[in-house]
Amino acid sequence: MPGQTVVSAFDIETAGRLRAAVGKLSRRLRPTSAGAAAGLTPTRISVLFTVVRVGPIRLSELAAEEGVNPTMLSRVVSDFCDAGLVERVVDPDDGRAALVEVTARGRRLCERMRRERTDALNVELETLSDHERRLLEEAVPVLEKLAEQLKGQRR
Repeated sequence: MPGQTVVSAFDIETAGRLRAAVGKLSRRLRPTSAGAAAGLTPTRISVLFTVVRVGPIRLSELAAEEGVNPTMLSRVVSDFCDAGLVERVVDPDDGRAALVEVTARGRRLCERMRRERTDALNVELETLSDHERRLLEEAVPVLEKLAEQLKGQRR
């Protein structure tokens, strides 16, 4: 049909395999002893990393970024405040509004989780051949580009 893109079965299969592989990598790297010690669920870890990455941020923007219910997110942020991981600060552009900002403690926790994940991945990368590691290294920019292209398309 005019205007339609035809995708072959091989492309669909490859896309499915890529999606599955990326999902498995993400799930297998998600658990960390630092996160477990802090009692963080995968959703809470994601919220905290988002505040580190894009904060200070309004609660409504954080809910949209994470794709979670604002009421549930408000409870998560309150728990984070109680644990000293984030704090609410006055929005300099609107004194009636608050922003969520990571604390030094929250930043240190995220760095420990990031380091644990990177170390776990590096251990497994060492088991690959030089050729396989080179292929992965060459694929990283393409995967980064693909992730950026997909950003915000599934809301």
